[in-house]
Amino acid sequence: MSPNIFSIPETMIGFLIGFKPCDDPLVYACPNACDQNDAGTRETPNMTTIAFPAPDAGIIARRDEIVAGLAKLVAGEALITAEDELRPYESDALTAFRKVPLAVVLPSTTEEVAAVLRYCSAQGVPVIPRGSGTSLVGGATPQEDAVVIGVSKMNRILEIDYANRAARVQAGVTNLAITGAVMADGFFYAPDPSSQLACSIGGNIAMNSGGAHCLKYGVTTNNILGLKLVLHDGEIVEIGGDHLDMPGYDLLGLLIGSEGQLGIVTEATVRILRAAEGARPVLFGFPKPELAGAAVAAIIGAGIIPVAMEYMDKMAIAICEDFAKAGYPMDAEALLIIEVEGSEQEMDDQLVRIIEIAKKHGVTTIRESKSAMETAAIWKGRKSAFGATGKIADYICMDGTIPTGQLPYVLGRIDALVTRYGLRVANVFHAGDGNLHPLVLYDINDPVERQKAEDCGLDILRLCVEVGGCLTGEHGVGVEKRDLMPVQFGKADLDQQMRVRAVFDPAWLLNPAKVFPLEGRVAA
Repeated sequence: MSPNIFSIPETMIGFLIGFKPCDDPLVYACPNACDQNDAGTRETPNMTTIAFPAPDAGIIARRDEIVAGLAKLVAGEALITAEDELRPYESDALTAFRKVPLAVVLPSTTEEVAAVLRYCSAQGVPVIPRGSGTSLVGGATPQEDAVVIGVSKMNRILEIDYANRAARVQAGVTNLAITGAVMADGFFYAPDPSSQLACSIGGNIAMNSGGAHCLKYGVTTNNILGLKLVLHDGEIVEIGGDHLDMPGYDLLGLLIGSEGQLGIVTEATVRILRAAEGARPVLFGFPKPELAGAAVAAIIGAGIIPVAMEYMDKMAIAICEDFAKAGYPMDAEALLIIEVEGSEQEMDDQLVRIIEIAKKHGVTTIRESKSAMETAAIWKGRKSAFGATGKIADYICMDGTIPTGQLPYVLGRIDALVTRYGLRVANVFHAGDGNLHPLVLYDINDPVERQKAEDCGLDILRLCVEVGGCLTGEHGVGVEKRDLMPVQFGKADLDQQMRVRAVFDPAWLLNPAKVFPLEGRVAA
């Protein structure tokens, strides 16, 4: 089993938080920051201008009645209503937005999820599906009049079928746990987001998550065979199974990446793959970011598909090396981690071609991993990038995707944009499939700088669309990119998407503040 696929950071705390402690006790990012509103309840001040629907005063007035109804459906320990216990659910990893929900329910079975959804639908109460809360776009941010349904208690691996190379798991199982259950038999689950230690398979399905090794193996939608989900009215449906494809409409493709707006996934049948004979990452240092970007485009253009191809700029190199001590070339302005896999002969043949291309683009450092320990350190540095950056600065992590041929141009434009705003950026991303993750650094205690960071991030996403890319590669839309959807889609496109959404949820009760602009929503 190749150890690099499963190496993980020592801590995910920085990734899950994404900011350093703030100095002002009234600033929103401080966990205990809160104000008193006119009703005398405690609420956290908003950091940004992104709007949420006004909470339904009628639902809030019926809170005790609604909670009493929920208490009849699940065990006492599965229902959270005390304000101090609700606080951990007021945001996901996009901590700029926080709303204390009406209540939180943590079901243990599909049937309990169905009962809660049926009840909330009848009461007209919005529902916010939640996995592990690692979303970086506010995908699990609740509303004051909404009930959060979390799947964290549904964390069992139900069946492993090696003959059909599939595993059936509950939605609360973590990404890495799937691989952990099958790796002793030489198998693994391919999608590997940086948060794989913590993120749930249900959340991965909602956002169509990817990861470093998805250049070869694809993102979540390429690795899911079947789903069990509960619709807004409590109906339980099953799509797909332990076979490759179904006749008829591709409902799996519709559901994966729908961000919890079409139903709540409770079980998934995932594809497990036989591990390669061997894997070898190589570090390539370049004197200019543009040269590294051109090398990536040339490698892909030559028809070479490594298992992973990751990019770091000079700031990211320094941050990750300080954290992981992985031996990254500190004199490089840009770094590529390119991993190949297969037999020794296959890896040698691929690397000969890759190195030849890298030399044509001015590479100054070429260093192959010589041991499993060195491989683990190389990937520890890359997978710790978000957390390591969170130790030194507040940041906004963007997630646009571009054609790989546009990498040199876009890297230059990002640098110019960030410089124009007077900010700094650490670029670390999946170069092989053009999935960018610029980390725009700022000071959360400075409201002017905070606004600059948000504006800069939105401009980067607009740039991605401008060059033929899209707003998200794996993080999803959530609330962060919701109001940019018209930049990528015309009105007819958005209307059609919303009609499909409304077929599944006519009253717009499932994750209603996300994905689509609040204005101009349409019925089925």
